Amino acid sequence: MLYINETEAILQRDTWEIVNKNLLAKMLAEYMYEDMISPEKTEEGYVFTINEKRKYRFTAEKRFFDSYEVDRDSIEVFESEKWKPARSAITFLTDIQPLIGMSAETAGHLIKELNHTLIADANTLNHHQKTSDELADLDYAELEGEMSGHPWITYNKGRIGFGFDDYMKYAPENQQETKLFWIAVHRDRAQFHSVSELHYEKLILKELDGVLLQRFNEILRENGKLPLDYYFMPVHEWQWKNVLIQNFPEDLANGVIVPLEEGTDHYLPQQSIRTFVNTTNKTKAHVKLPMSILNTLVYRGLPSERTVIAPRVTEHIKGIFEQDHFLKEECQVVLPGEVASMNVDHPHYSKLKGAPYQYLEMLGTIWRESIYTYLKEGEQPITLAALHHVDVNGKPFVQSLIEKSGLSADEWVKKFFSVVMPPLLHFLYQYGTVFSPHGQNTILILKDYQPERLAVKDYVDDVNISDQPFPELEGVTEELRKVLRSEPPEGLTQFIFTGLFICHLRYMSNVLVKKKLIEEKAFWSHLVEAIEAYQKRFSHLEDRFKLFDFFKPELTKLCLNRNRMVDYGYGDGEDRPHASEYGKVQNALHDIRANRVSV
Repeated sequence: MLYINETEAILQRDTWEIVNKNLLAKMLAEYMYEDMISPEKTEEGYVFTINEKRKYRFTAEKRFFDSYEVDRDSIEVFESEKWKPARSAITFLTDIQPLIGMSAETAGHLIKELNHTLIADANTLNHHQKTSDELADLDYAELEGEMSGHPWITYNKGRIGFGFDDYMKYAPENQQETKLFWIAVHRDRAQFHSVSELHYEKLILKELDGVLLQRFNEILRENGKLPLDYYFMPVHEWQWKNVLIQNFPEDLANGVIVPLEEGTDHYLPQQSIRTFVNTTNKTKAHVKLPMSILNTLVYRGLPSERTVIAPRVTEHIKGIFEQDHFLKEECQVVLPGEVASMNVDHPHYSKLKGAPYQYLEMLGTIWRESIYTYLKEGEQPITLAALHHVDVNGKPFVQSLIEKSGLSADEWVKKFFSVVMPPLLHFLYQYGTVFSPHGQNTILILKDYQPERLAVKDYVDDVNISDQPFPELEGVTEELRKVLRSEPPEGLTQFIFTGLFICHLRYMSNVLVKKKLIEEKAFWSHLVEAIEAYQKRFSHLEDRFKLFDFFKPELTKLCLNRNRMVDYGYGDGEDRPHASEYGKVQNALHDIRANRVSV
């Protein structure tokens, strides 16, 4: 299949121009934030000079936290002695490449990622026609497929490794249900771990019906194998075809790995691409699988050491929750745990010192509790990412929620912060433990379209602990400490400051401010009030409020685009790249509180 009709439908001149202008506006805004470019401020707007014969001009509104809202329709390029509308994001990239210290190798790979992103944006623009009013009543799993990707990273749908056929079949925005392919792996090679109340047989009996389980056992016997010697695990079809066959041929030849059949349940991919919600039975586990594609900075595998430890991390987090009245009874925070995991190390890469990390993350599975099993009557879960979504008509999703809730925007935002912040702050201040609460990891549970409760997921990658000698951390085992990142105070604070405030809230604030639903200062003032309300209630933790200080005048600026474009590039190292540190970000929370106190 050559997908000629599909490409013709997606790649239309008008659509291509719109998505390029959208991306160009995003590039200007985010590269200004990350101090990669410094346009000159003029009376009319901003001018960014490439050289004497080439420059860009545009208008932009200054936002808090060193951010900008760039008007896409104002962007013009000066070339051939005249100004004309700028219509190419790729041309802008090649224009700035020598100015920001980006290598030609990096620029070449990045052009590919940006083109993949633009194709996906064009496809979304053409086919996502649901209004925000309609999306407000859409199911959690389906709503994920309506999102447009990471709000900060400009190459947010690069997905290097996918062909166009893979994109059409597996990308979450195409909302194609899929079945998972199952394999058997000899127990001498596979590692299975689970929380204490769960074991392998119990999990498999829940995930596979008896008929399918019997069929898998028959396949093993037909191959001369004893079923009791093997574990069953799901893999993604793309991973099987493109990675596992090519990298595990020895294990396939020797019967260490035995291919079985597709399961019968249907799944929808979520924004992360590699996490799947069971749509046949929503109470069954959400399944996280490695997909060795490069997307938003990293290969989307499953790190072996974190996969193995995932159930222990879940028990640690839930242990905190169970013995804390505030978290359990008052916040009623939801913690969908990673209750079981399976990891298979590669027989050769795992022994190769300094092997590229992508080859150590190819085969594993994580089973996470379904969010649906935690819901009370009338509750509706959405990821925070939905709160900065804007529909095809320009209406924000959050505006529809506000209108349907019966609250004013001011009341809704205030309630939002009163739900989201207390549990995150309590884990941090009381227990020296922090999540990375960005838009995908954090779930807002609504009731009557109003914020009701918070849920936080993805512990395997994003739980970190303080390096301070807190008594609450004495019970963390050495096994956990080897895997969980131990961070100094500002490093731990950054997971909330950058992960939530910078990576999500500044975009949510922007869509509300653009629609004149709330003033920017009022939005962030409600966040300040939520932090202060927590600190007033738990005043005995004052020393820790100073340690993990959200009110410093400046904090280290973490940069995501700069990491790929300037610092890390497309190297194939043994460690996953992390956000670059560059300069300082002016903290609007400090300014708001200082101005209020001075008045």
